[in-house]
Parts: sequence; C-alpha cells; structure tokens
Amino acid sequence: MILVTGGTGLVGSHLLLKLVQQKQHIRATYRKGSDLERVKTIFSYHSKNSDSLYKAIEWIEADLNDLPNLTLAFDKITTVYHCAAYISFDPSVYKILRDTNIIGTANIVNLCIEKKVQKLCHVSSVATLGYAEDVITEDTHWQGNHNQSVYAISKYGAEMEIWRATQEGIPAIIVNPGVIIGPGFWNRGSGLLFKIISKKQSYFTKGSTGFIGVDDVTQAMVDLMASKIENQRYILVAENLSHREFMTNIANQLGVNPPTKLATKYSLCLALYLDYFQSKLLGKRRRLSKALCQTLTKTYNFSSKKIKKDLKTFEFTPISQVIEQSCQHFF
Repeated sequence: MILVTGGTGLVGSHLLLKLVQQKQHIRATYRKGSDLERVKTIFSYHSKNSDSLYKAIEWIEADLNDLPNLTLAFDKITTVYHCAAYISFDPSVYKILRDTNIIGTANIVNLCIEKKVQKLCHVSSVATLGYAEDVITEDTHWQGNHNQSVYAISKYGAEMEIWRATQEGIPAIIVNPGVIIGPGFWNRGSGLLFKIISKKQSYFTKGSTGFIGVDDVTQAMVDLMASKIENQRYILVAENLSHREFMTNIANQLGVNPPTKLATKYSLCLALYLDYFQSKLLGKRRRLSKALCQTLTKTYNFSSKKIKKDLKTFEFTPISQVIEQSCQHFF
C-alpha cells in the first residue's frame, strides 16, 4: 500500500490522481482544516469520474508531528511519497518551518525505518542546492545558511533526514523541483502569481530561475519509484526563464498587459519594509524577506541532464504549454 503525505497540496493532489488512475491502493494524510474539496476539484480537471477516484483513496487526518495518528497512517504501508511541507519565507515562522519540514520529516523517516518501508520519495526543492554563476547541478553543494531563506534552510534539514534514512537501510529518492506550475491553488505559491498578473501587475524583477509543470514532477516521482534507482536526488526543471518571460507568458494567456517596469533594488527594499510593517501592524503573513528579494534578482541556471540520462523515456512539458493548460482553469 502507498502512503502520500500532504495529499491536499499542489504536488500531493496531482500525485494522488496519477496513482489512483493506475489502480494503486493509496492512503493519504491531511492536516486538520485542509481543503479536501480542492482535491476533488483538481481531479475534475482531468477526469469525469472525479468523485469515484476520490473515494478510492483512504484519507487519514495526521499532522507530521502527530505521532499516534501518523503511526496509524503507516499501517501496512510499503511505499511512501513525502509531499507534505510548510512553505513560507517569513523569518518569524522559522519554528513552524523547522517543526514541520525538519522534525516532521524525521518522524516520517523513523516510521519508515520502524515499518521497514521498501522505498521513500521526498519532495525537496532547488532551494537546497548551492549557487553557481554558470550551471547548477545536483553536485552544486549547499553553501551554508548565510543569505539563505528560512524555507531553504528547513528543506535542507529535511534532506539530511532523508539521507539518514538511506544510511539506515531505506532506499530513497529526492526530487528537487524548480518553481512548480499547475492549476487549482490560486492563493498561494506559483498560483498566486497568476492571480497577481491577472490584476495587471506592471513590475518584474531582473532575475531568472527554473520552472516545471506539476504533472512532470509527479510523473518523474512515479517513474523513479518504479525504477531500480535509489539513494539519488534529481533536479526537476523543464526550462530556465527570466521572471519577465514567465510573467509575460501568463499575461498573454490571460489576455492582460504584460509587466513592463523593472523593479529596482530600491523598490524591492521599499516593498520589503512595507511588507514587514504590514505584518507587524495588521498581522498579515509576510510575503517578502531579504533572502527572497535577493533570489528574485539573481540568475539561476539549473541543469536537468541527470534525470534525462537516468530516465531515458522521460520528457518535460514546455512551460508555455503548462501555463496555457493552467490558465484554462484559472478563475
């Protein structure tokens, strides 16, 4: 039986759809207050039988630090896809990030060891890789916590737990996706960019990064888990694009004017301070941090040669096609 943690997230929900369409026996975890209806919505984008597909999944409420329920979730489990994570770049919530992403992953690893799970797949991020002026590969190592976002630090800590699992005899795969694009989550992550651009956002930053469609992420995960490959990590990036290119593509698909004004370092600093004071005065969740602003102005060039070499038949979907498909479901 397969266990998927974080079944209500962008990657988790699309992974569940792929697995259930393969007639796999699946159990999925969700946190209290999670939107299970959104999973049905995601399923409906791809199938007319969304209700029956959803009902084929065994759901269990289990926070990553809720050991009693998490232990129940591992009953008769042979394979684990660990998708659950907390995403934030707000330094003030580092404790939540640490508790969820590092300690929570440690709990998953401990149960995998205890239950003698056959294979584990962990969804990490390109944020855990080091920086290089030319090309970033799986061998571009982490360069310490200095100038790293709190999110990156927590995900790097999570990866260390996965490597611990491999030392304890659990075969594991780590995937390091770039910015994941997909429909259904318009108020957070990359989906929020669609919403912002739909309101005719006029500013862009000069940096660039790697992008990938969510279906490609889940397909790579399933293919890697079905293979004999183990104890490896893979960058998953379909294309490296400038932020302006990416935002312009979305704007064109939504039929709005693309951004034309470069956000200078001064304007980013101003936005950073405004974001900070809003969080303090109005209690709003911070969307910017110093580390994130630095990331938005850097040029990142990720290589996906390793996944193409090891999975001969795997092909990435062009980002323009991913954006077009996502915009069809935008509201």
